[in-house]
Amino acid sequence: MQKTENSDTRKVKIKAFRFNAETDYLPYTKEYKMEVGKDELVLDLMNKIKWEHDGSFSYRRSCRHGICGACAIKVNGKPVLACKENAMELLDLFDNDITLEPLSKKRVVKDMIVDKADFWEKHSAIKPYIVADIDPNPTAETKQSIAEFDAMLDSDLCIQCGACHYACPALQANEDYLGPAALNAAFRFTADTRDEAGKERLEIVFATGEGVWDCVKCNECAEACPKEINPIQKIGKLHNMQFEQKIARSNIATRHAEGFVRSIRKHGFLDEADIVVYSEGYLGMYKHLKTAVKMMKVGKIHWQDGVPWIDNMPKIKNLDEVQKLIDISMTNKL
Repeated sequence: MQKTENSDTRKVKIKAFRFNAETDYLPYTKEYKMEVGKDELVLDLMNKIKWEHDGSFSYRRSCRHGICGACAIKVNGKPVLACKENAMELLDLFDNDITLEPLSKKRVVKDMIVDKADFWEKHSAIKPYIVADIDPNPTAETKQSIAEFDAMLDSDLCIQCGACHYACPALQANEDYLGPAALNAAFRFTADTRDEAGKERLEIVFATGEGVWDCVKCNECAEACPKEINPIQKIGKLHNMQFEQKIARSNIATRHAEGFVRSIRKHGFLDEADIVVYSEGYLGMYKHLKTAVKMMKVGKIHWQDGVPWIDNMPKIKNLDEVQKLIDISMTNKL
């Protein structure tokens, strides 16, 4: 890298992931030398690669205003909208060493282009539209109050770029999982006061193996979202809706959630061994023995934890105040 006489520009090498599913056996990384200006965006770098170095370089782009979501890629592993990220700032952040990559290497069609079929299938599965029995020839608009609109918590700002979807480790481990974008859409339409399919949608996202209870709360979706929608917040809201509308049924996932509240109410601390026993029973806890041994070695739990007649968990001061807060705020149970 070197700076030119004009301090507003910089000569650098940009690395780009290259792969053509039709002709290449393995992906590879290629370097491109270019001069970058202080006002150029990552999308400008991709344009330079295509227009000045290699016309076969492929990527999606459309609006250039952060609205369509087409140009979502990763820069050094971080999901971004190429049309919104200043290239010089990223060069400063990564010490002039940046690599352009697709959102999902597993689903690459060509270079930065990924096959988003799974994304759209899961988006479609949650009925991402308002279901309502309305007059086919209405004489007035269906209005919402500001409070009703605000209750959707900006979930309607999603541009379906797929950044959160392909950043989700739960989805990488379990391809049946709906993913944060689809679950955000499920919340958006279920929270909409004009919609009449809320319970049906909550049943869809309750399903074991693919629904909201398979979220691992890692927060990767919130970090990836270029519109700062925070999908994990909406997933938490769907949990509450399922309890409120009597959709939630007793299973390991819902008992695990209840176990947290139960533990805090008893001690003010999380009793992790008790939560496992409460969620899965004594037979179920045996599959976690290897993990339990590791936790015992570092003092996270103790050998007598989970034994029903031994209560060795300490209790916080003013536990009664915590219990009162729980009793006041907790309105739903299985």
